Amino acid sequence: MVRRLGAAVLAVLLLLPGQVRAAEEKGITARGWALMEAESGRLLMGENEGEKLPMASTTKIMTALLILEAGEDLDTLVTVPKEAAKTEGSSLHLSAGERLSLRDLLYGLMMVSGNDAAVTLAVHLDGSVAAFADRMNRRAAALGCENSHFTNPHGLHDPDHYTCALDLCRIARAAMALPLFRALVSAETYAASTGSRPRTFRTKNRVLTQIEGGCGVKTGYTKKAGRCLCFAAQRQGMLLIGAALNAPDMWADAETILDRGFAAFILRPFLSPGQIVGRVAVDGGMKKALPAAAKEGILYPVRRDGSEAATVQVRLLDRIPAPVEQGCVLGEAALLVNGTPVLTVPLVAREGAQARRFGTALFRVMEGYLIA
Repeated sequence: MVRRLGAAVLAVLLLLPGQVRAAEEKGITARGWALMEAESGRLLMGENEGEKLPMASTTKIMTALLILEAGEDLDTLVTVPKEAAKTEGSSLHLSAGERLSLRDLLYGLMMVSGNDAAVTLAVHLDGSVAAFADRMNRRAAALGCENSHFTNPHGLHDPDHYTCALDLCRIARAAMALPLFRALVSAETYAASTGSRPRTFRTKNRVLTQIEGGCGVKTGYTKKAGRCLCFAAQRQGMLLIGAALNAPDMWADAETILDRGFAAFILRPFLSPGQIVGRVAVDGGMKKALPAAAKEGILYPVRRDGSEAATVQVRLLDRIPAPVEQGCVLGEAALLVNGTPVLTVPLVAREGAQARRFGTALFRVMEGYLIA
């Protein structure tokens, strides 16, 4: 059985909004756009965020994510295949048979948007572009992307290659959780150390230099897709990730969207990792009860204007039989916003409890008898 310990265990203090409304007055040119808070994955705002649209080179966020998730040593040398050297569009000007490290290819992929680097990486990991595209689609599905489909690793136009602003934020959120990926997209210059000739890459992403707290992620353009941008910035400990697809004024859009998000929301701690929230009785154990602690913390963005009521609801087992291992799940804590659960974390035993042995129990009975 589970018992409810209260619907308002932790109170929320919300800040009043600032007086400056300039960001609210600016228009957004993107056909579809979205803004997400990275810690929780909460969609903060957007317009046409679920519309299927071509994504151009923002595709390469998924390409880099998959290469990094494969876990291969980034100093591994990769041979450029013939099909990569012939790839049209933005390029590192790779030659067939040339050998570069995974690290150099990844920097060239994300900073210079090398389509030839994208094909080289795809063929290296899965043997062909088609097989790599299958991997891309499986990963997108695992991330909850409902309006995305990939046919290539670079984003050159294909009618069956598309995403939506919300899905692109989901993909970028997974990528930005990787320190190596963040290093790729936050670099302004990079000198490659492998290959048949010297190469120095300079980022095309003006988010890094023109937006407060800008830290990534990727530009894109084709005639069919228009200007596309996936962008991220961190301010006051909150990382926001946005996407603007078919955005004629993508740099201004990114700044406006981020300013709106940071002005409207604040990231609040509701539960700390390891925080004890109650105790659970132990039947037949050497200990009568065990402290229940949060396995993970809860950080969540809430509106600054106080329009959202946020509380933490704790549910614990009434009792548990011994033996109990440290880390055993004893319940859960749920964050409710305006009464709706938005996320939960497990509550676990802070310590273990051994079962009471027969001899020990008998001794305690005898001890009580003798004292009496």
